[in-house]
Amino acid sequence: MGLSTHVLDTMNGTPASGMRVRLYTTQGDQALLVKSFTLNEDGRNPDGLLYDNATLKVGTYRLVFDVAGYFKARGVVLPEPAFLNEVSLDFGVADTSQHYHVPLLASPWSYSTYRGS
Repeated sequence: MGLSTHVLDTMNGTPASGMRVRLYTTQGDQALLVKSFTLNEDGRNPDGLLYDNATLKVGTYRLVFDVAGYFKARGVVLPEPAFLNEVSLDFGVADTSQHYHVPLLASPWSYSTYRGS
């Protein structure tokens, strides 16, 4: 299937619709921006897949989620600087025949992730 992501807003119990996200490929200290996108109404990447199995490559990647920007847009008053500004998740793809789903559960004060299905 490829690579996908979605975000759940654990403060409000909803998908994080409208959150801005950036996807990078990484190699050592170098990061190359692949695409920027905004999560859809279900809190998912808008095109279904960020990569399909034909274009996903073995290697390392980074997803950067604009957590503070999302919560500020929802009217949440955050301290300056915000406790969480951007959440950066670095992960590896070892087998391109498998699906890599990278979910994020986020509030203004915490986050967690896992390899989803």
